[in-house]
Amino acid sequence: MKNTLSSFVTVFCFLISINSANADNIPSTKDDALRAILAEAAQSEHIVGLAAVVVRDGEVTFFDTYGVRELAGDDPIDQSTVFRIASLSKGFASSAVAQFIEDGRLSLSDGVSSYVPELRLKNRSQLKNLTLENVLSHRTSLPPYAYDNLLEAGIEPVEILGEFGGVDPICPVGQCYAYQNVMYDIAARVIEQTDGRSYADVIETAFFNSLSMERASFGLQNLKLDDNWARPHRRRRGQAWRVGGVKEAYYRVPAAGGVNASIIDMAEWLKAQMGYAPDVISADVLAMTHAERVPTPAEVRRLRSVMKLDAAHYGLGWRIYEYAGERVVKHSGSVDVGYGAQIAFLPERNVGFVLLTNSRSRQFWEILPAFLDAELEETADQ
Repeated sequence: MKNTLSSFVTVFCFLISINSANADNIPSTKDDALRAILAEAAQSEHIVGLAAVVVRDGEVTFFDTYGVRELAGDDPIDQSTVFRIASLSKGFASSAVAQFIEDGRLSLSDGVSSYVPELRLKNRSQLKNLTLENVLSHRTSLPPYAYDNLLEAGIEPVEILGEFGGVDPICPVGQCYAYQNVMYDIAARVIEQTDGRSYADVIETAFFNSLSMERASFGLQNLKLDDNWARPHRRRRGQAWRVGGVKEAYYRVPAAGGVNASIIDMAEWLKAQMGYAPDVISADVLAMTHAERVPTPAEVRRLRSVMKLDAAHYGLGWRIYEYAGERVVKHSGSVDVGYGAQIAFLPERNVGFVLLTNSRSRQFWEILPAFLDAELEETADQ
């Protein structure tokens, strides 16, 4: 179990850092709007458990948790509670690939077919054109979420790769965006064959250990071995929440959705992505992964009822939005119906936000745009 002295020290230092930030006269009013938004959500019937953190100028200035790990119990969500972060995992994969590129071990233009000989595409010439950049930016030619249904049915990812040979492409490789999970996990295979270690070992060494992400882990077994993990909850319209099961499917594509983490862990990950851990993730790596690679206009339409985007793009494992004239780097994730996760930051304002829940609902997805609106309005009024 990850109930160690080092974990205690990490929590202690995390809480001290918040107190120190407040002592340095960082205006607490900056987070008052978020505090009110979260409190209202937590008191409603739409949230079972929730954890949130804000980082400003490299320091944690707001942190809070709400609700319980499991509705039938009374164990509270706290700073060490572990959640599935689902597709926020994609940013770890892209960052690792970018580090390998920085070290001269890979190139974004590298073809991936030699790393995954099982892979088939209907057009064999297109298969030769499929690059690492295409995979990480979801420009594989396949329709969205290609054969996620087979993954959920228990088919092994390596077998699914061969089935793509029977799928009609929606565009030539590299020419259009369509979100993937099984295909995205090719990144893990490339990393393993380049380095010689397992994908999990590479990520743990490069990021979990280096950033003191003490409770971060991969896989269903490690989630359940932790003595403080949040159970997912689900409900149908008009019905009460109930505890749902945790499924193995997306753990089997670890680059796409395999990471578990606490809100403390994600605060450290957020700092690194904002450029405050250059000894771990360099500015060149961040520039590579956060650069706009392909427009995603469907994202603008999909989110219209929640947030009005001016434009949306995908980078390498990250989404890039233009929102109220501001650049936002972010990603969302959801899995097992109940888990939801969001990470976002405004690079020009040096402020970022992470939100984790074990009870995904529309109200959960509305918190991030509310935070952005409050942040931009707050700054505009100064």
